[in-house]
Amino acid sequence: MANVEKISIALTPEMAALVRDAVKSGEYASSSEIVREALRDWKYKRTIQAKNIDEIYSLWQEGINSGSGKYANIEDIKLEARQRLKQISDKDV
Repeated sequence: MANVEKISIALTPEMAALVRDAVKSGEYASSSEIVREALRDWKYKRTIQAKNIDEIYSLWQEGINSGSGKYANIEDIKLEARQRLKQISDKDV
């Protein structure tokens, strides 16, 4: 770790106790190691969220580009759903 910057963080007493306990138990070598792991997890989570958002935008645009939908309004969608449900119910009898 040639290039490191030391910063100070404030934790609630409960979080500070968790950090101390993890170091004391030997699970981590230092509180810095815990913070670094937490930051790596946070960075990974943000990356996944960004990818998910990009995918949603892509799918949204794909839907727009596909043209008009099959149904004109919500009532038509409900009618179709009710007809499908009836067909399924009729098969079960």
